[in-house]
Amino acid sequence: MMRDKAWWVGVALSGAVMVVAGAYATHGLASRVSAVMVGVFETGVRYQAWHTLAMLAVLAWRASMPLAGQRWVLGLWTLGILAFSGSLYAMALGEWSLGLITPFGGALLIAGWLCLVFVALTSNR
Repeated sequence: MMRDKAWWVGVALSGAVMVVAGAYATHGLASRVSAVMVGVFETGVRYQAWHTLAMLAVLAWRASMPLAGQRWVLGLWTLGILAFSGSLYAMALGEWSLGLITPFGGALLIAGWLCLVFVALTSNR
């Protein structure tokens, strides 16, 4: 059985959601919300895109050199995408103010990058 199958499935689903969200932002959202909210939504898509691609890179790295800390990186980025991009999607679609969820999600994304630094520096391989 393939190692990290659940991570691969989750990243693939994130990629699919990202494409659908990007298409919706381009083709359907502008008629429902203000230009500012379209920009907010697009920021969520952009951050989800970059972190989905980064997760693919970490999974590829794990395939050749599995390290325990890589799962922390993946987990922090997953939670960060859900909190950061998810809150931006919710704000744009429902024009809800979600308080600290968005910056908390951003902090999780940053923590994932810092965890990646730690994993890379402490790896003996």
